[in-house]
Amino acid sequence: MLAALLCTVFFSASAVSARKTTEHIGGTEANFTRLIFAPVLMLLVALSFGPALAGYWHPTLFGLLFLSGAIGFGVGDIALFQAFPLIGSRLTTLIVHCVSVPVAVTIEYLWLGTTLTAGQIACAVVILAGVAVALAPRENLHIKRRDLFKGISWGLIAAVGQGFGAGVLSRYIYKLAKDMDTLPLDGFHAGITVAVQRMLGGMVFSGLCLIAFRAWLRRRPHSKNIGNLTRRDNQWRPALPWLLATGLAGPALGVTCYQWALLDNPTGVVLPIIAATPLVVIPFAILMKEEKPSWRALIGGVIAVGGVVGMVLMTKAQ
Repeated sequence: MLAALLCTVFFSASAVSARKTTEHIGGTEANFTRLIFAPVLMLLVALSFGPALAGYWHPTLFGLLFLSGAIGFGVGDIALFQAFPLIGSRLTTLIVHCVSVPVAVTIEYLWLGTTLTAGQIACAVVILAGVAVALAPRENLHIKRRDLFKGISWGLIAAVGQGFGAGVLSRYIYKLAKDMDTLPLDGFHAGITVAVQRMLGGMVFSGLCLIAFRAWLRRRPHSKNIGNLTRRDNQWRPALPWLLATGLAGPALGVTCYQWALLDNPTGVVLPIIAATPLVVIPFAILMKEEKPSWRALIGGVIAVGGVVGMVLMTKAQ
C-alpha cells in the first residue's frame, strides 16, 4: 500500500504543475513533451540496475504495455490536459481518480471475471455521490457553463483512460506475466520498466495526435474544435519548470509507484487509494494560489474519499 500512497502524493503534485503548464503551452504539446524526457530519464535509471532487468522486457508484453500506454497516457492524458485549464486541477483530479474506480471495477468484472460484492457497489455509489456534490453548478459559479460541461466531458474521457488503460489492462498484463512464469515481478524494478514501456506508447500516440492536429490547422486555421486541442503561441520558457515538475511527478515517479502497486494488488484496491488525490491536491492548489475550495467542495471530497476507503476495506475483507 506504500506504493499507492506515494503515487497519490506524486499525482497531486503533477496535477497542479500540469495546470500551471497549460497556462503557457497547449495541453497536447505539454503531454507529448513530458512523455519524451520522462521515459528517457526512467530508462537510464532502469539500466543502472544492470542486466537483471532484461527479464522485464518481453515482445508480447511490450506490445500490450505499449497499447496500455497509448490508451492511458495518450487518450487519457490528452483529455486530462484539456480539462485542467477549463475546470482546474482539483475538480479535474476529482473526476478522473474517483470516476475511474467504478469504471475499472466494472471492466475488470466483465473482462477478467472479478466479482463485486454489494458493499463494493455501494461504495462506488458513494464515490459518485461525492463527485456530484463537489461538481454541483452552485459550487462552480465562477466557471462558465460551457467550460464546465467541456471540462467534465474531458475529465470523464481521462477517467476511462485511467481505469481501463492504466488499471485493468495493466492487471491483465501482469496476469499474463505470472502465467508465463519467466518474468521476475519484484515490485519497484518492475514498476520502473513497465512504466517506461507504457510511456513509450503514450509518447508515440501523443506525437501522432500533435502532428495530425497541426496538419489539420494548416488546412483549416480557423477550426475551433482542433484549435482548442493545440496552440501556436506556446511560451516554452516560463512553462519549462512546470513541465519538468509535472513530468517527474507524474509519468516518472507517480506511474512507477502506480505500476508497482498494481503488481500485487487488484485495481479495485489501488485505484480507490489513488482516488484520494483530490484531497491531497487541495493544499497544493492553495499554496499555488490557484483556488480556495469552499466547504461544499471539501464535503464532496470527503464523501468521495470515504467511499474509496470503504472500497478498500470491503476488498481487503474478501
